[in-house]
Formats: sequence, structure tokens, C-alpha cells
Amino acid sequence: MPHRARMRELMMGIEGLALLRTAIDADDAFVDARVAEMRRLADPDTRGLPGGKELTELDASDGYAAWAGRYDSLPNFIIAVEEPAVFALTAALPPGRALDAACGTGRHAVHLAALGHDVTGIDQSPEMLERAAGKVPGAHFETGVLEKLPLPDAAFDLVVCALALSHLPSLGPAVSELRRVLAPGGRLIITDIHPVIALLHGQAMFKHPSGGLAFVRNHVHWTGDYLAAFRAHGLEVLSCQEPLFAGPFPPGGYEERIPDAARAAWQGTPSAIIWSLAPR
Repeated sequence: MPHRARMRELMMGIEGLALLRTAIDADDAFVDARVAEMRRLADPDTRGLPGGKELTELDASDGYAAWAGRYDSLPNFIIAVEEPAVFALTAALPPGRALDAACGTGRHAVHLAALGHDVTGIDQSPEMLERAAGKVPGAHFETGVLEKLPLPDAAFDLVVCALALSHLPSLGPAVSELRRVLAPGGRLIITDIHPVIALLHGQAMFKHPSGGLAFVRNHVHWTGDYLAAFRAHGLEVLSCQEPLFAGPFPPGGYEERIPDAARAAWQGTPSAIIWSLAPR
């Protein structure tokens, strides 16, 4: 089935979400402005609005291979709240053997190396790993997937897996592997796109280098799904953080065209979920 980014309809959805979230408390002027914008967006004769664009769905390997060249160059509202939380959780941990699982371009590997850890990075995209290796030349990087890490048991004192599990249809296999490579007394930090954002904001969409738009699918994993996976694989939850949306909107995106509605739609919603875990 072909996919299509229906920009006009996405903008109408943001307007509607803003109305839903402010229906009781908003003043009449705000409500009237949202209704007027929805009417404008619904008018087929309105000029200057983005139309629908064909979307290519890519698996995580091909998607991040195509995305690697631009991944670090664009602001990301999820990373904006996720990174400070991870930095705070890792700040007081003693240096040791650290794994950055699904490391991407190595943003957490850089931080872990700066803290004095002996860092290993695993990712299924050689293109992302090439960029990570350039940032942390003293680390070891290797291709591999979360569901079958090419690493020995109990090899790491600290494991970080950031913004990756939402791309998997099931949490269990990856959580099992992350637990397997964690040493007794170690710490596991898992971050992910928040399920509310995965449900409402949709997929990881980006501009393909060859032109057009592509996306890597996000799956919705609710808090209970994580807890069930952690329990099944012998992990104890030490903390769970759900930092709220703090911007910025992606530059050039449809939300920049309707900023008042977008702010009302996303303000106060959690952008990421951050788990700190230990082996039971």
C-alpha cells in the first residue's frame, strides 16, 4: 500500500488536537482562530499550502543509512529533553565498560567516553557507525542488531539504548539481549520516544538524499509493555522520567505554519520516556 504525507490534513489534525486540549479553558479568540484556520485549510481553493507528498517506508537499516548524512544537523524536540536526562543519570556512575546500543552517530558514545568509560557502540547501520567512529576514535564500534547483540554475556557495567525500541514491533527480544550483556550490579538506561508522541505524532520522517520523503516506522509501546518486558527479563526499575515537550519544532515543517495551534497541541505532553534499570 503506498504511503502519503498529507500535509494539509496533518495541519488540520494539529488544529483539532489543539481544540480538544483547550476546549474548556481557551478563550473565544483562540477557539475562533483555530476554527478559522481549519476552514482555510479545508478550502480546496486555498493557495500556498503544502499538498500531499509520496512517502517511502524504509526499514531501520536502510532508513538510517539514508538519514545518516543529515541526522546530526537538524534540531530534534525528543533529543532536546532526552539527552539532559541521560547525562544526569550517568554523571555519578563510576567509569567502567559502557555499551551504547543502537548508537547511531554516537551522541551518547561521545558523552560516555568523556566520562572515562571504555566505550563500545553497536548499530545496524554502517553509515551511522562511520560517523560515530569519527567522533570517538578511541571507542570500539561494530555492526549488530538489538535482538542479537554480537557481544558476550555480562560484559558491561553500563548499557545505554537510546530512541531505538520504538522501531521494533516487540520489546521482549531486545530487552532480553540488553539484560544479557549487563554485568551484575550494572546499570541499564533505556530511552524512547514517548508512546503518546508515537501515537499522535506518527513516524520518523525525513528528507531522502535522492529527493522526496521517507520514514522509519515507530511502534507504540505503552508503559505497561515496558514494565512487562522488564519484569520478564529480570530488571528492576530504579526510575522513570517523562520529560515534557520543550520544542523546537522541526524547521520547515508543517507546524511552523500553524505555531499557535502546534504549541497548544503539544504543550504539556511528554516527548520521551527514560528508564533507569538494574538487574534483579
